[in-house]
Amino acid sequence: MTVPHNIYIHVPFCTSKCNYCTFYSVVCQPDWNAYAARIANEIKYWGRQLGTVQVPSIFFGGGTPSLMPVSTFAEIMDTLRTVLDIPSKTEITLEANPGTLSATRLAGFKTAGVNRLSVGVQSLDDNILQFLGRRHNARAARGLVKSAQDMGLRVSGDFIYGLPGQTVANVEKMCRDILNMELRHASLYELSIEPGTVFAQQKLRVPSNEIITEMYQIIGDILPRYEVSNYAALYEECRHNQNIWDGQPYIGIGQGACGRIFANGVWYEQGEKCEPMDSKTRAVEKVMTGLRTTRGVLLTPDVRDVIDMEFIGNNQKYLNITDGRLAATHSGILILDNLLVKLLV
Repeated sequence: MTVPHNIYIHVPFCTSKCNYCTFYSVVCQPDWNAYAARIANEIKYWGRQLGTVQVPSIFFGGGTPSLMPVSTFAEIMDTLRTVLDIPSKTEITLEANPGTLSATRLAGFKTAGVNRLSVGVQSLDDNILQFLGRRHNARAARGLVKSAQDMGLRVSGDFIYGLPGQTVANVEKMCRDILNMELRHASLYELSIEPGTVFAQQKLRVPSNEIITEMYQIIGDILPRYEVSNYAALYEECRHNQNIWDGQPYIGIGQGACGRIFANGVWYEQGEKCEPMDSKTRAVEKVMTGLRTTRGVLLTPDVRDVIDMEFIGNNQKYLNITDGRLAATHSGILILDNLLVKLLV
């Protein structure tokens, strides 16, 4: 019997490229019929490979999935429901950019199956939004969040911190604004200057590591952290991401998507090709993703085989074991990369 698989569907299309973006995306006017057909073919392929596998979560990421016509989304969901087992409790997330989604279209997405909206807010300061290359303003972001909340959708917001000239006080205000918007889930990412981006061509001076650490700590003091960059009220965590961080299988669908397939007792790394993984490599991945979360990684036999238990015992300031899970302490989270180097064997 095949175990449940989560699903990530990549929608690569955007109206423009943001100054910091490194994700695979294409600025064009899409042929949505052709896109839906390609996605349907991939879904059917995995149906043939895995059977009528149950799907705990579906995440439409991008790109800008909210550019998609509701009819295209509904067609993809119809294919998923026909080919796979999509229970009524399945979490179905749509990433959305403000300015691309009217209340009417949002209602259409909800009718077609969306029950969670992830909004690319990034900032509530119009000057910062312009600096980032975003096409919306703060008013549009607040409006989309409010519309989704009024419809009863679970709502998350993405934000960026660590910007040039930004202070700890600025970040504290951003966190207070998140609470005032009654966002029950937020992802806060430190700005990273990556090669090939607009920002990489500019000589930007970002805050020092010491200031970034202060920013990170003030975020955790105000918002309830459950993963390195994610914060949520109780029971409002993103189940899709939690499942993947916990080592569950997932299927990547669409150009640029990847996955981890589990079939007939074998893990497969799904990218441009789908190739078997050895159990040690997969166990190391589970440790690396699991330790990013406050609940930690489940100490299954394969995980125990790749970690140094003596190192854990000698470093209880940074690592602890509770209820069969290994987790990093608050101090451990701050030096997680260094811990992993010494923990993994």
